[in-house]
Amino acid sequence: MKDREKRVKKEGAGDPEKRVKKEGAGDREKRVKKEGAGDREMMRLNKYISNSGVCSRRDADNLISAGEIKVDGQTVTDLGTKVSPDARVEYKGKLLNPEKKVYILLNKPAGYVSTLDDPHADKLVTELIKGACTERVYPVGRLDRETTGLLLFTNDGELTRKLTHPSQRKKKVYHVHLNRPLTRNDMIKLTEGVNIEEETVAADAVAYPDNEDKTQVGIELHSGQNRVVRRMFEALGYKVKKLDRVYFAGLTKKNLPRGKWRHLSFKEVNILKR
Repeated sequence: MKDREKRVKKEGAGDPEKRVKKEGAGDREKRVKKEGAGDREMMRLNKYISNSGVCSRRDADNLISAGEIKVDGQTVTDLGTKVSPDARVEYKGKLLNPEKKVYILLNKPAGYVSTLDDPHADKLVTELIKGACTERVYPVGRLDRETTGLLLFTNDGELTRKLTHPSQRKKKVYHVHLNRPLTRNDMIKLTEGVNIEEETVAADAVAYPDNEDKTQVGIELHSGQNRVVRRMFEALGYKVKKLDRVYFAGLTKKNLPRGKWRHLSFKEVNILKR
């Protein structure tokens, strides 16, 4: 009988319940952390889609439920699906990039060059948004050194192509200060078209913001040519003293002081993508 009790006690060392007690709370916590390390690298599929700039997480859930999303070639409809960073996630045949999309609007002051790197420039626009995000963003189009106003930064390549492609005809409005009053006749010429390097460029609208001061002009156009506003007025014999972009593709300078920046709202991003 005693020999049997000794044998049972000895065999009990392998019992799961006793093994847990022997392992201890600290060891068990380490084991769980180690086992969960790989799972932390996984990302919810709806977040992956949202970070790719396709839509919000809620709308991403709808796309998943509707069978619009493929992961590694297979259609996925489970809303709880998690994917690894190197997974191939597709929407309508297009491979998605899970990098978080960033959209920053700057009210550019004069004296800054709209490039990421220029060894000959004293001041770059990237200095003004330093610390705004950890992602690498770049300006959508350019404003020359002395032109002020709205400048958009993003890492969304698809949106950048959409905003800068001539076929999209994105509206831009500039407030111009001239060296002399703009005549009515020249105002008409601007809307009919001005020749710039063998190309005719026409403004969509031209107006006097202040009827008492006709050296100030508001001009609306869609052209994305380099220094197009300055060149249009120069072609008619005027010199642009100040140039400020006050409207860009639905965005305005409201509540955005000169030299300051802000992140776009989800609603504003959706407007840009329409």
